[in-house]
Amino acid sequence: MNAADDRQPDRVVTPYEGTGHRAWDDEREIPVPLRLHRTPVRPQWVDYNGHMSESCYLLVFGDNSDAFFRYLGIGEEYRAGGRSLYTVESHLHNKREAAEGEPLELGLRLLDFDAKRIHLFHEMRHGADGTLLATAEQMLVHVDAAQGRSCPLPEELQRRLRAILAAHSRAPVPDVVGRPMGIRRDRNT
Repeated sequence: MNAADDRQPDRVVTPYEGTGHRAWDDEREIPVPLRLHRTPVRPQWVDYNGHMSESCYLLVFGDNSDAFFRYLGIGEEYRAGGRSLYTVESHLHNKREAAEGEPLELGLRLLDFDAKRIHLFHEMRHGADGTLLATAEQMLVHVDAAQGRSCPLPEELQRRLRAILAAHSRAPVPDVVGRPMGIRRDRNT
């Protein structure tokens, strides 16, 4: 249990809360994808079917986003200033089940951004054999919490995002990005 759990046990606490962030280094190579989060499937995430429950996939992707925020330079001190990133849309694709105790390794790619929005793509893989378990596409918006509305990201964060996007844009866009949900029907039936 970390100190954040002791202060407010009735709220969600990410594994990175209270850890600060690593100083940005303009000379450091930016991996494609970023591999910032690993976790085993926890017992409380397993449902009556004997594998990780659907809501817990989103929980793990959220923890991966939090690791990315810290990579970018957004931690508790940034949020204490009244600004944060909120998820406004998520598309999950579950590919395979994950059982209790199995290792999960997350990858993250920055697909795009503008002054107020960040478009991310996550991959969840089995940490031992690399099998793709799930993906998530997310749109985030930068907000001023006191005003309750979106606001531009500071220029320094936009500069870092430009560097990440330059590295990540060299990889092909995953085929599930932007795909609408629906039941495909044969026009002849």
